[in-house]
Amino acid sequence: MQRIVTIVALLLAGCTAAPPGITPVGGFQIERYLGRWYEIARLDHSFERGLTRVSATYSLRADGGVEVVNQGYSPQAKRWKKAVGKAYFAQAPDQGHLKVSFFGPFYGAYVVFALDHENYRYALVSGPDRSYLWLLARTPDLDPAIRAELIAKAAALGFDTTRLIFVDHPL
Repeated sequence: MQRIVTIVALLLAGCTAAPPGITPVGGFQIERYLGRWYEIARLDHSFERGLTRVSATYSLRADGGVEVVNQGYSPQAKRWKKAVGKAYFAQAPDQGHLKVSFFGPFYGAYVVFALDHENYRYALVSGPDRSYLWLLARTPDLDPAIRAELIAKAAALGFDTTRLIFVDHPL
């Protein structure tokens, strides 16, 4: 039984690790990261498939963690979809590496590996492997030069940026 518990613990911990070669930003300040972020681009996953107007809103929880509210509009279903989760630092609180859960005790990595440290206007975020990538910004649009620079950074780190979906944020 102890062996099964150990294996399950290792598997769950592996889902919260940063992908090899992806380094979380240092000097991270959660208070500045809180608030609404708009999804500018993402790699496709079933839980966001077909959604437009996607955003994530972060706020502090009473237990010291972070509440995560992801929402997006499904034009096909003509309704908003929302998921509420919780996140905690996976390492030190000044590193952009959190573990996030939308499903009970199961956590996944949330790794901020590029960030506008000066104003917290944009960020690149990875999940536990390179099939998860989000380009986030504080506004629904991002300067094309900055967007291109961030996409080039992600490509150089091994993300398949040719598969990026650019999220529509109609007025």
